Amino acid sequence: MAKKPGTNPKGEFAFFNVFYEDGSQRSNRRVPAELLGGLDGDEPARAFIMEQDREIAEKSGRPALEIKNLERVGAKKK
Repeated sequence: MAKKPGTNPKGEFAFFNVFYEDGSQRSNRRVPAELLGGLDGDEPARAFIMEQDREIAEKSGRPALEIKNLERVGAKKK
C-alpha cells in the first residue's frame, strides 16, 4: 500500500559525498542525523562511513579505501 504524501520524516538522514585517497568518489552516502551536530559537527559521519566501508570490504573481499575528504550534500562551501 502506498504511503500518503508527507508522511516520511524529513531530516532523518544527512547525505555526504565521500572522496577517497585513490581519487574515487561515492555520492549521497546516508548518515543518521542524530549522530551529527554538537561540538563535533560532521566528524562522527567519518567514523560511521568508515565502518560501512569496512563491512562492505569484508563482504567483497577487497581492502577498504582511506577517506580523503567528506562534503555534506547541499552545504555551502567555505
